[in-house]
Amino acid sequence: MSEFATSMPILRVSDLNSAVREIIEGNFPSLRVEGEISNFACPSSGHWYFSLKDAQAQVRCAMFRNRNGLQSWRPRDGLQVQVVAQPTLYEGRGEFQLIVEQMEELGAGNLAAEFQRIKEKLAAEGLFANEHKRPLPQNPRRVAVISSATGAAWHDIRVTLDKRWPLLELLLYPVQVQGDAAVAQIVAALETANRRTTEDLIILARGGGSAEDLWCFNDERIARAIHASALPVVTGIGHEIDFSIADFVADWRAATPTAAAECISPDRVEWEQRIHSKRQQLQRGMERHLREATLGLDHLRARLRNPSTILRQQEAQVFQLQQRLRRQIHLELTRWEQHENTLGARLLRLDPQRLFRLHAEQIQRLGARLRLAIQRQLGQQEQEVDRHRLRLRGLSPTAVLERGYAIVRNHNGNVLRASESVELGAKIDIQLWHGRLRSQVLERED
Repeated sequence: MSEFATSMPILRVSDLNSAVREIIEGNFPSLRVEGEISNFACPSSGHWYFSLKDAQAQVRCAMFRNRNGLQSWRPRDGLQVQVVAQPTLYEGRGEFQLIVEQMEELGAGNLAAEFQRIKEKLAAEGLFANEHKRPLPQNPRRVAVISSATGAAWHDIRVTLDKRWPLLELLLYPVQVQGDAAVAQIVAALETANRRTTEDLIILARGGGSAEDLWCFNDERIARAIHASALPVVTGIGHEIDFSIADFVADWRAATPTAAAECISPDRVEWEQRIHSKRQQLQRGMERHLREATLGLDHLRARLRNPSTILRQQEAQVFQLQQRLRRQIHLELTRWEQHENTLGARLLRLDPQRLFRLHAEQIQRLGARLRLAIQRQLGQQEQEVDRHRLRLRGLSPTAVLERGYAIVRNHNGNVLRASESVELGAKIDIQLWHGRLRSQVLERED
């Protein structure tokens, strides 16, 4: 070590930080600083802790409870503000910071405005629509994990799955999860996992960090790669309060990487309980079946008798059946004999010769009656004909002519009934009872 170095005084870290704090506070009065709020936190102490940032840098800030109690509004990440603050150094960690005394809201910050712009654009294109959300497989076997190989997210996912479901196989696609190269690596990993098609789904994960650390997950390229993925994508980015564009596009958003591992895997404890319950049900069913079978066997054993006893009973039944059969045969024979006698008597009554004699006598009687009836009928008909003949004769024109009447016709043969129908000098024909006269009208009286 040089003589110059050995002559320098030795300082403790606390002394150094104290001296620097005095220099800063002594040379910088209260300043007005403008920037965008990031990583806002309000612990139980009531103090506010956050960062103010712009496009090139950021600075830690604290606003104690006695000062922020005067504010009528509460800050939030992404808000553009202007503060009056005292520069200082926090000696415990050697961090430069601003102690904020007053704060004025200016509107949304650049990152918040950019986040809102991207969100509205992709929402209008339908990338967040529920109909594009793919269902997660019930029991996946292989899962692709896109995350940093050295990050806490990969460690949390492995530990969680080892506890919940060790059978699940994980394949890590190592990528950067912040910085300029992160977007291209994540997009390439998504495309590679879809080309391989050896995994059942994808987990895109990163541990907690500031809004700037998580900003790459708001990139449109990652959002479109997730939307184009054929495999379902689960995101577990940051903490529960952190939301990114990737979360809105993903098929399932988990609050943390641990929650992402839990949502894709069955619970081993739950499955063990279900298997135990099924085993108990199966055992109870087998015991119940054995009890029922035993009862059935006892019942059959009670019904089982000596074969010789069964034979004697069956012999007695056969003897009884034989007796009944003999009686039945005797009754049938007797009934058929009676039926035969009845038919014989009917046959005698229906003897053809006897019936012929009876019918011949009846025919003779009926013939005599028929002849008498015919004669009476003919006599009556002859008398009726004579009556009609006399009536017809009385109505005949020739009979009228016989009494001295005549029928006069004109030259056309039409009967004349009035004198005015005949002209003087006309020829007429007069029919008498015997013969005809042809005359000429000389005089007419109407």
